[in-house]
Amino acid sequence: MENANNNGKGRTWLTVVVVLATFLLMAFLVNQMVKVAQPGDVNAARAAARAKDNLEIRGAGADAAKHWGLVDAPKGVVRMPIEDAMKVTVQGYQQPAAFRSNLTMRLEKAFPPPVNYE
Repeated sequence: MENANNNGKGRTWLTVVVVLATFLLMAFLVNQMVKVAQPGDVNAARAAARAKDNLEIRGAGADAAKHWGLVDAPKGVVRMPIEDAMKVTVQGYQQPAAFRSNLTMRLEKAFPPPVNYE
């Protein structure tokens, strides 16, 4: 009887050791994957290049929002400054029905519906 009881304790310790070794192996593998998959550090030169690109993009967007521009010449689509667009919208809504139909007509001209080839 004493032998059977001692054998159970041995199996319990073996199970604990195997589970602990499995967790340690898992932690080691996760640590290695983090090292391998982690992107490189952003150095000062790359950070400066990103900041310069960001300034150029924001400057182009600000310029486009403040000045007239041609978007699509064949369709006659232009870009207008935001202030002018707000003025035109306020003036247009003095007669809402006419403004809505005019706006719908211009949208259909700029963005025609897709052709159904059935």
